[in-house]
Amino acid sequence: MTDYTIRYLGVQGDGVGDGPVFAPLTLPGEVITGTLEGSRLRDVKVHQPSDRRVTAPCRHFKACGGCQLQHADDAFVVEWKVDVVRRALAAQGLETIFCPIQTSPPASRRRAGFAARRTKKGALAGFHGRASDTVVAIPECILIDSALRRGPEIAETFAMIGASRKTALSVMVTASDTGLDVAVSHGKPLDGPLRQQLANACAQLDLARLSWDGELIAMQSPPVHRFDGIAVTPPPGAFLQATTHGEAALRRAVQEIAQGASRITDLFAGCGTFALPLARKSEVHAVEGAPDMIAALDQGWRKADGLKHVTTEARDLFRRPLLPDELRKSDAVVLDPPRAGAEAQVAELTQSDVPRIAYVSCNPVTFARDAKVLVNAGFTLDWIQVVDQFRWSAHVELVARFTSPHMRKNA
Repeated sequence: MTDYTIRYLGVQGDGVGDGPVFAPLTLPGEVITGTLEGSRLRDVKVHQPSDRRVTAPCRHFKACGGCQLQHADDAFVVEWKVDVVRRALAAQGLETIFCPIQTSPPASRRRAGFAARRTKKGALAGFHGRASDTVVAIPECILIDSALRRGPEIAETFAMIGASRKTALSVMVTASDTGLDVAVSHGKPLDGPLRQQLANACAQLDLARLSWDGELIAMQSPPVHRFDGIAVTPPPGAFLQATTHGEAALRRAVQEIAQGASRITDLFAGCGTFALPLARKSEVHAVEGAPDMIAALDQGWRKADGLKHVTTEARDLFRRPLLPDELRKSDAVVLDPPRAGAEAQVAELTQSDVPRIAYVSCNPVTFARDAKVLVNAGFTLDWIQVVDQFRWSAHVELVARFTSPHMRKNA
């Protein structure tokens, strides 16, 4: 059997050897063997382990696909996550200063997506297994907040009521101030009897809210989330940061970049994660493609005390980015796009006189692509704050500060 030496970890957390070949749950410098299928090794055996290898803290690690890096010591994970961003920048010919990484603690995930299947004997809920569609029970997950411990039980209940034998339900459970907010997808089509069963289950499980494939079924209490103390009720299934710790770290970096701005434009604003806290000191124009999310932001602003004026706009920023003339009065821009990045909007920012940009990203590769465009247009990439709120996963988030030549001339 051929020996392989792991040279580095790829962006998905797999070890990469010459070929290239990819081997999960390995570390740089390790000598391994395995069965090669295409470019991937399965049934991997480590013959010479790295001194950075540790015993995984979670007993579900080898079977569960939720974490990729529990076999590495914490210092290695920190170094690797920062290096993922550094290498993405280097591929574009860029470099910058890195602030110390912010890492969310265990048991801090306030939202989790559980998979649930009907079985011959009942139902099974958990997370998907590593590189498979198999559902693995995870009764002792060390990532999720204690409020989510009921997640598998809740998911199994809804699988019994409304899952087909062929398709697993996706059950997103989010902890809010007023209880659990549950959004189910891939369920049976709704009809009268199913609606009634689901509503009854919502009451029996004491859920704040239940939605089924995007449609509200029942709400016992509006689920409330607080962005730096400002209450908002997001629409069912809306995007939220995974941990309050990670959200706070991102927010602090954004606030530092925007400090002193009298008017801020928040693009891809969601339900107000950044827009509402920024409104304590600045006027904010918030733009988001999903009308229900921007409506939740607006309601949160109207019910809050002591905030400056916030205007909102529902707009598809991929098809209709804000133009330079629309950005003319902005002292700072917050940009928080999805994984695809903000190519069209960045092109317009390069033609604007915006003094500074806080770019929040969940994808170092598309961020680096957009950063290159901004730098080529004269912006300076001053620093990056890496945030690890998906602990032990390959996922990396960051906030970057860009300043324009207009700002430097006036400094």
